[in-house]
Amino acid sequence: MSDRVYNVLFICSGNSARSIMAEAILNQLGEGRFRAFSAGSHPRGFVHPQTLATLQQHQHDPASARCKSWDEFAGPDAPAMDFVFTVCDAAAGEVCPAWPGQPMTAHWGFADPAAVTGDEAAQHKAFVRTYRDITTRLRLFLSLPLHKLDRLALQHAVHDIGRPDTLSGETLA
Repeated sequence: MSDRVYNVLFICSGNSARSIMAEAILNQLGEGRFRAFSAGSHPRGFVHPQTLATLQQHQHDPASARCKSWDEFAGPDAPAMDFVFTVCDAAAGEVCPAWPGQPMTAHWGFADPAAVTGDEAAQHKAFVRTYRDITTRLRLFLSLPLHKLDRLALQHAVHDIGRPDTLSGETLA
């Protein structure tokens, strides 16, 4: 087992829900093996209140959650990223900055829970589902033997985790 700590950046356009949840979940589930960050291409300027409530409901401390631009992570003083994952459908086609060190990248799209209209119960349900789906993909990611896979095999594995069938209960091929 390697003592290496991997840096992971989750990108979404607004950085108010999905990427914030992914950052918090990986920082907890990664148990010190991973250091997660999140950012947005067009940050909204605030973390969605339901994101904070969902994190708190699942025993995450939402106090450090903040909305930020991906520019914070593209400069020379930024931590070197090992992985960069886009987590919203809008970010899949966006041109991302050239990340120093050529990190592994993949798109893991999730529906935007902040876009759900309706009563508070419907919105809460959408955030809980997104939290569950992100957790599912992150558990698959955490199960990868990172220190044993070559770069090509690892790229295929992180790409496969983003396939829609990983959330429907089907296994990775």
